Amino acid sequence: MFGKIKVKVMNSVQYAKKLGEEDPRRIFHAVKVGIAITLMSMFYYFKPLYHSFEEAGMWAILTVVVVFEFTVGGTIAKGLNRGAATLVAAGLGVGAEYLGNACGNKGEPIILGALVFLLASVATFTRFVPRVKRRYDYGVTIFILTFTLVAVSGARASQIWKMAYERLTTILIGGATCMVLSLCIYPVWAGQDLHNLIATNIGKLATFLEGFGSQFCISPADGEDKSYLQSHKTVLNSKANEEILANFAWWELGHARFKFNHPWKLYLNIGSLVRECACHIETLSGCIISKSQESCMRVPTEDPTIMCGNEHRIK
Repeated sequence: MFGKIKVKVMNSVQYAKKLGEEDPRRIFHAVKVGIAITLMSMFYYFKPLYHSFEEAGMWAILTVVVVFEFTVGGTIAKGLNRGAATLVAAGLGVGAEYLGNACGNKGEPIILGALVFLLASVATFTRFVPRVKRRYDYGVTIFILTFTLVAVSGARASQIWKMAYERLTTILIGGATCMVLSLCIYPVWAGQDLHNLIATNIGKLATFLEGFGSQFCISPADGEDKSYLQSHKTVLNSKANEEILANFAWWELGHARFKFNHPWKLYLNIGSLVRECACHIETLSGCIISKSQESCMRVPTEDPTIMCGNEHRIK
């Protein structure tokens, strides 16, 4: 039993080491998240901060956990979405509470229920809009959650103002901390990753075309590494990653070679052309390989001087 546990532990350590060696940025990201959570924990370690925010300090920690992404663009996108959605929802929630109080005890549940139903339905419907779904989906979700919590809290107006102020302040502090750490400590740019992904896909197609000219017969006994013949297939499935990186690159500040604006639209156009080329290569590969294998089957086995796909004898 202990032997099996030891083997599992060693395998886990080796796997973690492999992940770190494949991309050392993952280690830096883990350290940055640890630093951010430690800083937000100061709301509970230091009495002055705790008395200022009390239990609302937990929102700062939750903000760090859900906002801190691997790339700078992802962190900025989630941070701004969460901050803006909380601000708007808190304001509307306070307004809804005032309106409900003005309608009396009997009218308050009706007004609040109608407002919650209306805003939740409209906000949910906007999530089906492609542009909103791509860039502001997280913000819309936080808006629905925050507005509902504030509107149905049942607290007095003065207590709602205090609660909204504390939560908004702690969320802004947590989001700002994430963005500063993400930008200042070994930043990972989604735009740069998008550039590298497109360049890698083009390189895979080039490698395939360079090596495919001499490959008219696939022989298992050749001993030659022909994995590059399948490398173009990964290009066909790269659309989702490209769109995610392009969406994050839209949020990023000027960096690296692009000081003002990252041309993420042009990268998406190039990626689309590369995938189209990969589709043609897939068709070409299937046709030529099948013909080459048929040619191999027709070659007489007693004459080893005849090469597959070429009827000239070796002199």
